[in-house]
Amino acid sequence: MPQDRSGLMRPAVDHTGRVWFGEMGQNYLASFDPKSHAFEQIHPPHGQAGIMGLIVAPDDTIWFAEQYADYIGHYEPRTKHFTTYILPPITTPDPANPKQTLSLPSAPNELLLDQQGHVWFTEMNADAIGELNIKTGQFTHYPLSRPRTVQKLSPYGITLDTHGFIWFTQSGESKLGRLDPRTGNIHTYTPPVSEQQVPLSLMEIHSDPTGMIWLTTFNTNNLLQFDPQKENFTAYAAPITGHGIQGIYGLVTTSPDDIWATVATSNAIAHFTVKTKTFTYYPIPTENCTPLGISQGPDKSFWFTESATNQIGQLIP
Repeated sequence: MPQDRSGLMRPAVDHTGRVWFGEMGQNYLASFDPKSHAFEQIHPPHGQAGIMGLIVAPDDTIWFAEQYADYIGHYEPRTKHFTTYILPPITTPDPANPKQTLSLPSAPNELLLDQQGHVWFTEMNADAIGELNIKTGQFTHYPLSRPRTVQKLSPYGITLDTHGFIWFTQSGESKLGRLDPRTGNIHTYTPPVSEQQVPLSLMEIHSDPTGMIWLTTFNTNNLLQFDPQKENFTAYAAPITGHGIQGIYGLVTTSPDDIWATVATSNAIAHFTVKTKTFTYYPIPTENCTPLGISQGPDKSFWFTESATNQIGQLIP
């Protein structure tokens, strides 16, 4: 990157191969062109260094979640035009002074586009799942608890399965959730605790083409598989080959048999083959780079962020 302390987050690749990502350390929406090796860095409107989740729409426009400025953003690279959809703040009693009220951002984290073009996202502070109707600009919010809580459940990752269900992780309570957009009904599933008898810190989530749900855990070396039909979890322990931050974060499912993830402790990209239940590691040349987000490009190569070294990397398997 052109500067230090970029705070690189999750990448997404458009149809031309350009890599998009947020820089939380510099308050940028950024992109990298593999052909010219040129970076473009853009200050989002009213940005507060909070670009977390980012996705590329079928028309190659960019949707992103600005966690601290509390909005869902839309950027059109051809016209360089931003549209922002402001989220309502959350009010909650001040823990330090019950007589006062705090106003917090809802903290949108990750997002997706459904078949109708609606944007779904997790609201970490609001303990809710949000939906943006891009035609009307209206939000619908689905609280995850009754009575509604604040900053307790911390919904984090989100994905869409082949049946149209929304799946998400609750990192605050180690639960997997499923939301039915047709009814608004929400159901949660609790994975088994780790071998160390601690709740799993669930992070990223993906649905593979068969409808299986895959999850990463950032406080263990377990890659989790959830079968919605049998309603059971299976844990696959990734080898740990280094020291430092334990856990798996970034996640991509490219086929029912091929799962790709970033393994921070091992400083590697992992390929998990479902049929053989084996991991293959691709060590990253940069030492102690703390790989986080990962995405696949149109040429089938993988792009990932090195959060500790201000770099983005490409893996050609």
